[in-house]
Amino acid sequence: MATNGEPDTADAQSPSNAFDVREFLAHLDDLFASKTASPRVEAFLNDALARTRTLGDHGAELTVLNEIMGFYRSQSQHAKGIDATQQALDLVRAMGIEGSEAATTTLINAATEYRAAGSYETALQLYQEALDASTGSDASHPLDPHDRKLAALHNNLSIAYSDLDRFDDAQKELDTALSILIAASPDPSTDIDVGSTHANLALVCTRSGQEDEAAAHADAALKIFSSGHHEDASHFSSALAAAGETFFLAGRYTESIAVYERALDLITRSYGTDNDYYKITAENLAAVRHAKQQTVENSFTPNDPDTTEDNGIPTSDAIPASAPASTTRPGITGLELARRFWEECGLPMITEKYSSVRGRIAAGLVGHGSECYGFDDAFSRDHDFAPRFCLWLTPEDYEDFGEQLQRDYDALPGEFMGFGRAGGHGPQRTPRSQGSNKRDGVFTIPGFYESITGFTEAPGDTGPEAVQWLIADEASFAAATNGAIFADPMGEFSRIRAGFKAMPDDVRLSLISRRLGMLSQAGQYNFPRMIARSSLDGDAGARAAAWRSLNEFAHSAASLVFLVNSPSAAGYLPYYKWEMAALVRLSSRMATRLADVAGLLEHIMMLSSQACFADSSNTSATVSTRDIGGYDAPHSPAADAIYEDITRICDLVVRDLRAENLTTSSETFLEWQRPYVEETITNQQLKSL
Repeated sequence: MATNGEPDTADAQSPSNAFDVREFLAHLDDLFASKTASPRVEAFLNDALARTRTLGDHGAELTVLNEIMGFYRSQSQHAKGIDATQQALDLVRAMGIEGSEAATTTLINAATEYRAAGSYETALQLYQEALDASTGSDASHPLDPHDRKLAALHNNLSIAYSDLDRFDDAQKELDTALSILIAASPDPSTDIDVGSTHANLALVCTRSGQEDEAAAHADAALKIFSSGHHEDASHFSSALAAAGETFFLAGRYTESIAVYERALDLITRSYGTDNDYYKITAENLAAVRHAKQQTVENSFTPNDPDTTEDNGIPTSDAIPASAPASTTRPGITGLELARRFWEECGLPMITEKYSSVRGRIAAGLVGHGSECYGFDDAFSRDHDFAPRFCLWLTPEDYEDFGEQLQRDYDALPGEFMGFGRAGGHGPQRTPRSQGSNKRDGVFTIPGFYESITGFTEAPGDTGPEAVQWLIADEASFAAATNGAIFADPMGEFSRIRAGFKAMPDDVRLSLISRRLGMLSQAGQYNFPRMIARSSLDGDAGARAAAWRSLNEFAHSAASLVFLVNSPSAAGYLPYYKWEMAALVRLSSRMATRLADVAGLLEHIMMLSSQACFADSSNTSATVSTRDIGGYDAPHSPAADAIYEDITRICDLVVRDLRAENLTTSSETFLEWQRPYVEETITNQQLKSL
């Protein structure tokens, strides 16, 4: 059983004289094995689909559609993938094979495509349908309660719940999967599927803050792989990666380093070093080593790194409880304060006064404010830091009881955990957080999203509708998708939120092209040009223009990092105040693409004033031995260093574009990369912008 539970073939039967499914699959495997360019694979799949339809072979057509889903998912072409998904689901209904094994496989593949596209609620619904089709009374081929396929379905449900930050539900599904596998296994202590499930549980527990339980699952996974002699299995590297992240987040750096080193060794022996898997794991290992070094430099004393457990992994070197705490962090974050206020005051009020409609009220804290981004600190208490949360209703429900609910919300305790609400012992609310600009209380769901983004829900992803994504800026989408949801029984708020996270791939590519243009214009062309002009004639305007060029370059580079990592996974770049904080946080995560850009931008900004406003008549601060960007003029060493950083960033961007098959060019002047990126855009309206 694969740990991700993602079958791609619906294994539907077709007449042997109509379409040879086995030959089709064998040829497709050969294409993938030969690393054929994606256009050739796409052409082969579309040709096969056309042939099945000409022959009227619906079984073969369903198989091909399932493979097309998997292909577009691997290419992150989600608009095409979802189109193939809908065709496959329609075909299942037209064939009348609901409840069959082929139909269930199609549901799983459809759910996986929607999950990859960021439509998490839809994915969850489809996974649940697949589970019902396999266990319900109407199932034509019900699964045995101890069937491993059933465990795979629960694993898929867990992934969907994790995508929605519903970690308790995700853990329940994995616990169920683990129980099934243990019951089905002749020896759970050596069963590779049991080990993989423990690894998945380690990640879920880590994300829900259960560090001890996460570590226990990680240890169990490693022991099973070792006891069962599965160290050469492909799943072992995944288990090692899960354990590495779990130990890293728990501060157990020595253990994390050990398992990442083992993962690198396995990848090297199996696949070599010229692949993304090796690169990502090596980057993760470097991040953990850096974190451990920082711990040492901050005078933390790790435990003895030579002490080992029976799984061969060194014991914990977590930061001791006596380590000095930060003096700039509050005793409680704004999000945690909001959650506690909801759980201890808001939820009891709703349970008592709105029991009949409790299942229609969503709650959480999303929107403007540093606490919604998780960036609040002691300085955040000077304005708007108070116990608060949002309540979201449908327009119909707001009409029925929204105003009364607002009055009851306003009547909640004026002080909570030593923090006052509006006034009292807490800060006064600023005018921008009151009236139509209020940041907490009762809202209609569409009205809340419209107040932040200008849209009641995400624009469409095809045709002219996709262009509307470009009307709002990324910061608006960041504010609409940050924070946390505490309760959403109907799922309507989460559905719209997921839509905003799922930026269409063509829109993302269009924005990437724009960012490439600005990086080229501001950093590679205008910065050295303005520096040269200011050095030669002392033009103060040119100095300011050089400084502004660096500002535009930094903003575009930060935006590009978020875009290449995909908003569905990385979120969006917030407004200017938190741009660098968000970029640094994203760059510290495992497997982030272009993670080195953050440090280079910080260096550029540190040197920017010196480079742009240093007195050019001070010969000790200028050099003329080499040009900058083709302009041979006196300039400060700081300007030279900045241009080197700009060049390094642009080199990193080109390598990333090539790795993602968005270009075949090695040209480092980024304006010339734009046609290659835009060639991958299928929406003509977006391509022409």
